[in-house]
Amino acid sequence: MSRRSYDHYCTVSRALDLVGDRWSLLVVRELCAGPRRYTDLFADLPGISTDMLAARLKDLERDGILTRTKVGTRATTALYELTEAGSSLRPVLEALSTWGIDHLGDRRPTDAVRAHWYALPLGRHVASLLPDGGQATVHIGDTVLHYVVSADGVVHRDGPAANPTIELRFDLEQVTNIVRNGIQTTD
Repeated sequence: MSRRSYDHYCTVSRALDLVGDRWSLLVVRELCAGPRRYTDLFADLPGISTDMLAARLKDLERDGILTRTKVGTRATTALYELTEAGSSLRPVLEALSTWGIDHLGDRRPTDAVRAHWYALPLGRHVASLLPDGGQATVHIGDTVLHYVVSADGVVHRDGPAANPTIELRFDLEQVTNIVRNGIQTTD
């Protein structure tokens, strides 16, 4: 099946031809913290159908945004990971995340939420507490992730930092407040 295109000779439309389909950037968001299995992606993208997820993964792999490798004792489990081109979408997601803060509003009863979805908007706040080269382990409820600050910016990954400069613990309400209002420090 041929894919739809805007057919505009424009950098924005060409980019949207590749990652502008529904769910595509959310798949990339999920892979920003590191490789994921199909079942993990499906669990952390509530509302996506298995057919839609499979189609998005296939499209993103074809377009060089992610790679799929077989792992496990019988190489039956697929592991998806961003390529360099896929990782270069991180600033786009960060910009969307920053822009989206003013549009977040209150959580509706029907809204799904995952603690790691706060990783992108929380990153700049955590980075403000760290020196260049610093690492932070962040607990959001039972979810553990870490940030590394470098000259290239801030990135997050699953699990604790190897040598954290700081360790922070939040619940969902606290992290929502931080994302909206910043980290309040006491001097």
